[in-house]
Amino acid sequence: MMTVPKEFEEYTRRLFGEKLYSTLMEGLQQEPPVSIRLNPKKFPHPQELSILSSQGTGHPHAVPWCETGFYLPQRPDFTFDPLLHAGCYYVQEASSMFIWHVLRQHVQTPVTMLDLCAAPGGKSTTALSALPEGSTLWANEPVRNRAQILHENIQKWGWSPCVVTNCYPRDYARAGMQFDVILCDVPCSGEGMFRKDPNAMAEWSPQNVEKCWRLQREIVSEAWKCLQDGGLFIYSTCTFNTHENEENIRWMQEELGATIVPVETRQEWNITGSLLEGFNEPVYRFIPGVTQGEGLFVCVMRKNGEAKGEKQGKRSKGRDKRSEVQGMEKAEVAEALAVDLNPAKYPMAELPYPTAICYLRREAITLPPETPRGLVIVTFDGHPLGFVKNIGNRANNLYPKEWRIKSTHIPKNYEAIFRHTEQDPH
Repeated sequence: MMTVPKEFEEYTRRLFGEKLYSTLMEGLQQEPPVSIRLNPKKFPHPQELSILSSQGTGHPHAVPWCETGFYLPQRPDFTFDPLLHAGCYYVQEASSMFIWHVLRQHVQTPVTMLDLCAAPGGKSTTALSALPEGSTLWANEPVRNRAQILHENIQKWGWSPCVVTNCYPRDYARAGMQFDVILCDVPCSGEGMFRKDPNAMAEWSPQNVEKCWRLQREIVSEAWKCLQDGGLFIYSTCTFNTHENEENIRWMQEELGATIVPVETRQEWNITGSLLEGFNEPVYRFIPGVTQGEGLFVCVMRKNGEAKGEKQGKRSKGRDKRSEVQGMEKAEVAEALAVDLNPAKYPMAELPYPTAICYLRREAITLPPETPRGLVIVTFDGHPLGFVKNIGNRANNLYPKEWRIKSTHIPKNYEAIFRHTEQDPH
């Protein structure tokens, strides 16, 4: 049975009340739900995705606030599904997919959007799928090694235009850059992840909560400078306390002049509203045991002033603050994984499942003898995985070494799951 810190229990019990707190604690004892979100430009037909159709017991069902999201009845070993590495879907906690619903409801024309604290990339890839055609996303992560992971996931998703940067919020503010939409999924005390991440509970303390809400206001203050008049600001955390949530929103109203924008939801989604006494603005809380997902808080705001029109968001003032994130020079893998890949530019070679896994481990593979020499895109189930350089007797593996699968164990029956049981040609 999960035992939460005493200070957390005392505060949260007072905040939630006995009934809601008991529901939360019951939810935290349950296994976390498993959910994925499909890439609609790579895999528009969910019934054809092996990881969905091969679940042993039960059936996948839709995440109600995201039309491309699905709950799975059990957690497969995603690492050994080549279609994950091909960017056909993203493994994402269901509550976070609410960003898809927010953007679809409030953004109807092309925009330039900034995801300020974007790693590992779940909300950025959600935004790419939800924004109108013609939009541009800037996905930023201040921590360099996390920016590497963000960049990998953005490349695998394959949508453009998207810029990945490794900057602090103040860098964007100093550059004078302006955006139509800003998502601030700010660093927080992580209370909403207690069930999913044991480290979140180990690192929790009242002092960390205090540190977080102060840092969050610093980040928001810098980000707000980058928002166009009339622009949309999405604030989110994965924590429960009001210091990092409703109290910060009230501060944004009073200090920044933010106007809160409601989001249409359905009663059966079981989303909880404000828990701060005297604060009745529309905010959205996802609470384990109440909603099928992890803990999340979301509030949508607008910056006062008249919007300049859809083209205004395409301009940025000051110098371009794109930073050089390690790995961005590997343009070839991004080209292979792009949804707008020209299929006539490179020869392609389909790999059976065992060879696809060898490729993803960055091992040398052998292609059929009729495969042309030189750069070849290797595919699995028709979806590109990356490049090799075919020299005849073998193909040199050009898969990025930092992306490679390190595990040598393949779960039983995975060849049957992915319908590729041919003998490995090497």
